[in-house]
Amino acid sequence: NAEYGSPEEIKECFDKFDPSGSGSITTNSLGDALTQCGAKVPGFKVRDICDSYKDGVISFDEFLKILNQVKTKNNFKQTIKPMDEAKKIHVQKGNEKGNSWTTHTYSEEEKLAFVDWINFRLVKDPQLKGVLPIKEEGESLFKALHNGIIMNKLVNDSVPDTVDERALNMPDANGKLSIFKIQENQTLALNSCIAIGCYVISIGAQDLIDGKPHLCLGLLWQIIRIGLMAKITLKDCPGLRALLDEFESLEQLLAMSPEEILCRWVNYQLNKVGCKRVVKNFTTDIKDSEVYAHLLVAVCPEDKGPIGLEPLNIQDHTRRAEMVLENAAAIDARSFVRARDIVSGNQKLNLAFVANLFNMYPAMDDAGEFEIIEETREEKTMRNWMNSLGATPRVKYIYEDLKDGLAILQLFDKIKPGCVNWSKVNKPPFKALGGKMKQIENCNYAIALGKEIGFVLVGIDGNNLHDGDKLTLALVWQMMRHYTLSLLTHDGKILKDNEIISWCNTKLEEGGKDSKFAGFKDPSLANSRAIVDLIDVISPGHISYDLMTAAANDDDKFLNARYAITMARKIGARIFALPEDITEVNPKMIMTVFACIMSVGFAKENMK
Repeated sequence: NAEYGSPEEIKECFDKFDPSGSGSITTNSLGDALTQCGAKVPGFKVRDICDSYKDGVISFDEFLKILNQVKTKNNFKQTIKPMDEAKKIHVQKGNEKGNSWTTHTYSEEEKLAFVDWINFRLVKDPQLKGVLPIKEEGESLFKALHNGIIMNKLVNDSVPDTVDERALNMPDANGKLSIFKIQENQTLALNSCIAIGCYVISIGAQDLIDGKPHLCLGLLWQIIRIGLMAKITLKDCPGLRALLDEFESLEQLLAMSPEEILCRWVNYQLNKVGCKRVVKNFTTDIKDSEVYAHLLVAVCPEDKGPIGLEPLNIQDHTRRAEMVLENAAAIDARSFVRARDIVSGNQKLNLAFVANLFNMYPAMDDAGEFEIIEETREEKTMRNWMNSLGATPRVKYIYEDLKDGLAILQLFDKIKPGCVNWSKVNKPPFKALGGKMKQIENCNYAIALGKEIGFVLVGIDGNNLHDGDKLTLALVWQMMRHYTLSLLTHDGKILKDNEIISWCNTKLEEGGKDSKFAGFKDPSLANSRAIVDLIDVISPGHISYDLMTAAANDDDKFLNARYAITMARKIGARIFALPEDITEVNPKMIMTVFACIMSVGFAKENMK
């Protein structure tokens, strides 16, 4: 292993991921440890290696063997695509030794758009003074993301109160922050992204620290997209009801993708100003800027107008697009796209431009009185969990999007790999004649799989799922519960609630803590003390108790709960619960909180 240094040097690198001095590291740390030693191994290869270590622990001798195994891979041949100057695609060529395993590209246009958005949304943050604005040139964006602070703050910008920013590790007076503190920030960022429904695969904290462009941009887009689409709802804009035709229901609107809703919104606005164009996409249909010129006229508020159609007098599409964007700037709505992005039909950036315009100026007529179907907190949590596992297409409204059974079956294959026989699954498109029966067959298959795993599904069949019955949530909850508890196994058996409670109380007592709880319904859990105490026992020194309140009122309880969840994510727990789940003592979600923290504790114990 001379290529990676002497055994002493390798051991020094290894020990950085073995803080307890146990002589072992967890499989979760393997990729970062290999990188630290100079062995660049792609994520899928690391996962293949980790599959051989069922106990989740790798000794130093085993680590040396792994290094020796990957040593011969260093001269892996790359095929590098030529740079496309027209689209300004940058090529990531790997490290200076030419030992990279793969080649990735990223879009200059997306990088510039995200730099603009971050600067616009976060530039007033006092903690980012001197960091923002980020320069557009070169690798400035990826360097700015290095310490994890911006990524966490952007998560909060998209979904407020996800991260308790008091828990962030900030640089000292000299601008220094240790690699371990940075690692914690990035771990928090990743787990927070997962909690809001980002699909994070093959991305580790070290990837963000290293500023790998394709991974950083992919994650940034997911965060930004979630924030942009969050308010395209009936609750935030009741006028969306006007986008339905007379034969469509509100449930159908809830099931529409944001792209579908925004297309309808654009067409609604075009119709208001007498434009006959019909938009079906944000690529070819907007390239000539005619749609945008009319759209800005339609939504321009009286105190900022008027805006005219002068850009349409220009024949050159690039110049016309620039004039349209000048009109957008006049109403403070110039974002994401530049003239070339409109002319080239960049779908991602044009979608973001329209979504931001909608959020600023929905310009919808009064829809009258009607009962708004609002997503409950529990439904939102389940939806985020499903999306974080890569449900395709993304789940927007549980009761509509699960009706054909496909998303449910995808999730079964995630929580128990290989359990779904896909040859038995009916796939779209579903014909008008007989299509409903095919979908119900999928739903019945999903119910059968749930029963095989041991779910309690009395009185639930495929028709319930297909009809969008509220019983659907009972199935999804049991799937989420099974997935969470599958992280906790003892002698091959999934632990039960009473075993989790016993383990947590034992740890609290062994750690010299006064807090304890009788069960997941214990009212004392509302102050979050037992949760932060357990975190402190598992990862000593992480909790700042001066940030904990006496929980004398609801606001103080919320602060405690948000801090507890944030700190749990910071030490590696993938928690989907919301602060209100703790303050209101929701036993189901509180169980998942303790189970996820317990899984971190198990990993640390295995290291010993």
